[in-house]
Amino acid sequence: MQANDSSMNAKSLIGRLTQQEGINFLFSNRIPRRLVTRFMGWWSRIEHPWICRGSIALWRLFSDLDLSEAKTTHFKSMHDCFTRELKDGARPINAHAAHLVSPCDGVVGGCGPIVRGTMLQAKGSPYSLTELTADAGLAEQYEGGCYATLRLTSSMYHRFHAPADCRVEQVNYIAGDAWNVNPIALKRVTRLFCKNERAVIRCRIASGAMLTLVPVAAILVASIRLRFLDVRLHLRYRGPNVIPCDAALRRGEEMGWFEHGSTIIVLAPVGFRLAEGVFEGLRVRMGQPLLQIS
Repeated sequence: MQANDSSMNAKSLIGRLTQQEGINFLFSNRIPRRLVTRFMGWWSRIEHPWICRGSIALWRLFSDLDLSEAKTTHFKSMHDCFTRELKDGARPINAHAAHLVSPCDGVVGGCGPIVRGTMLQAKGSPYSLTELTADAGLAEQYEGGCYATLRLTSSMYHRFHAPADCRVEQVNYIAGDAWNVNPIALKRVTRLFCKNERAVIRCRIASGAMLTLVPVAAILVASIRLRFLDVRLHLRYRGPNVIPCDAALRRGEEMGWFEHGSTIIVLAPVGFRLAEGVFEGLRVRMGQPLLQIS
């Protein structure tokens, strides 16, 4: 009982400290981000029971990690836990043809219409769709469309899935930094999503409309793996930047995973809007309605 009380007290103290914006920003950003991220990539893959159990126990102190839905709770490494699969049926997939489902678990951030090629990463902090995608022609296709930003916290399920039946036509990998993507950093670092490492994934759905998903990496997580590519996109990957694809995916089928928490930005063209009941701050699960046909 005393051990549990001590753990709860430590977690409470850590929680209070990390809620202080200056301290949070200092310890999650004013450090050698790329070096720390590479170290974490190495450390998380060490397959040793003591290191694995100790790392997961420490992780629990900083988060609300819940493994009750995991397919297994026996992990070889911390990386194995980060990228865990869920039990069958843990995420029912909405099948309504008018809906695009959330590709991942997450907290809805900036969302709404795309106006004059800009979107919001936080209140009063716009950024350019052209800069995000590094493609002015692609950005033009979404003028008047809509977007939804999904932030994955460190404890969430880290795999992401197809929002509809689709065919992936191209992936553009864009090298970048590894800023934290939590709300505190989004308030302080302008155009943060345009600075971090990311992938621009173009998906064609049955109607012919082009959806684009932009997974954005972050500190400790600058690594994105896509099931239909035979390379891991990470800080040391330098090309080719544009990778042609021809991968057919069913609604809810796994696309890939982050190796910690991060962000996915979903872009939809004119004719789509936010699904009923979707708003900034909402926690969504993979498979729930995110966007819908107007």
